[in-house]
Amino acid sequence: MTTHETMTTHETKTPAEIKTPAKARASRRALVVGAIAAPLAFGAVGLSLAQNGASVLTPVEPTAIASLKPSAAIAAKGEVAEIYGNKFVVQDGTGKALVETGKSGEGGTLVKAGEAVTVQGRFENGFLHALLITRADGSKTLVGPAGGPPPGTLDWARDKVGLGAKPDVPTLTGLVQSAGYTDIRIVGRGPRHLEVAAKGADGRERQLHVGFDGRVREMRTF
Repeated sequence: MTTHETMTTHETKTPAEIKTPAKARASRRALVVGAIAAPLAFGAVGLSLAQNGASVLTPVEPTAIASLKPSAAIAAKGEVAEIYGNKFVVQDGTGKALVETGKSGEGGTLVKAGEAVTVQGRFENGFLHALLITRADGSKTLVGPAGGPPPGTLDWARDKVGLGAKPDVPTLTGLVQSAGYTDIRIVGRGPRHLEVAAKGADGRERQLHVGFDGRVREMRTF
């Protein structure tokens, strides 16, 4: 066989005749297993993140509905009077408030007319944007984002196996206080930060971005 013939033979090999390296086969198997396992893990991880998101929130004492004012962390307690899709009216002896529940409340099944609830969230533009709903029996429903890293990201994957960044809440709260803020309430958690409501030296409420590295930034004023 000539040199030219030898080269031609190698160039015309079919894919079936070319052996796949063992590492490549193993990698493909891992991808397949991951693709099958991921959907099964989503439910458990979602529940875990929801529980973590609820546990980091600072409980807020209910305010009379007539006294609700713009705030990133406020609560109202009353009876569900009416339901309109993902919104419902809660009332107490002082008045009524319209509660917005977002996607979680679509279908109008999140609460029932006549039941007693405490709604914690953000009050703005006349709406109480719910984040957490607590029922008379003490059960809680997290209405807003679960908190933590967005699903599918690297930080989310690290959280899934217990290697993600975890906030040192007492230390971070202390840093916010040292920066001159009072009435500190945690209202959410991002991938590497806490969202905090607090009052500045002028008495006005701020929403703060508090990084796990201790950096405190003002995001908005109410």
